[in-house]
Amino acid sequence: MVGEKLGDALGKAVVTDNRPGAGGTTGLIGLARSTADGHTLGVGATGALVINPHVPELGLNFNPLRELTPIAKLIDIPLVLVTHPGSGFRTLPEMISQSKDRSGGIAFGSTGTNSSQHLSVELLKKATGANLVHVPYRGSAPAMTDLLGEQIQMASVDLTSAAAHIKAGKVIALAVTSSKRVELAPEIPTIAQSAVPGFDVSAWMGMFGPAGLAATIVEQVSGHLRTALSDDAFRSRVRNLACVEAFLGPHEFSEFLERESTKMRALVQSG
Repeated sequence: MVGEKLGDALGKAVVTDNRPGAGGTTGLIGLARSTADGHTLGVGATGALVINPHVPELGLNFNPLRELTPIAKLIDIPLVLVTHPGSGFRTLPEMISQSKDRSGGIAFGSTGTNSSQHLSVELLKKATGANLVHVPYRGSAPAMTDLLGEQIQMASVDLTSAAAHIKAGKVIALAVTSSKRVELAPEIPTIAQSAVPGFDVSAWMGMFGPAGLAATIVEQVSGHLRTALSDDAFRSRVRNLACVEAFLGPHEFSEFLERESTKMRALVQSG
């Protein structure tokens, strides 16, 4: 979607090259090694940018905040804690209370170890003393499949994968992990409102270039992205994915990345 908008604005063909691997880090390493001339840009997400660099066992030897040039924050990806109707709890306080009473605790699925989905629950555990046992999956979809099959009692996933099931009544939304309620699903309370004041763990995506990208190019591309994210039709497409437009320019985005990296480093190291 972003490529289409940039292509229109720049009058050039934009080719999207998906490079999966290492939670998105593989693609960003390729970006960092490309020529800083504005012809190669990349989109990265939370894990690859501010979580994986703090996990020594991954052996990535990659510092994205130093090896990339932030251009713009694009979207927020709301995260939600969900349970199935047969779990025995329907609210976050009930889940926390029951987890302490159950000898084996409550099993929760996430999109993988040290993902935002995983770390948000680890932070909840530390703040409340909840007895929660992590079951890592390869993405939200398999976690949701096992939750629907009642193989686990709770899952921490992106709202995109859970929204249809929530609407159909197949799963119950306990809380979102962001500091504020999500406009797309205002009926779901936040963890901050339900259990831990000040709680805020988010997932997001942004655009980058290689380190050393000229400021003129950064400002030009950032401006086009700002325009795209203010377009009603584009915003509608973003929201159809259960995401929220969240533009930040290069300076603000750089500051945001430093704060998020510091917060996630503390979470990973304390885990």
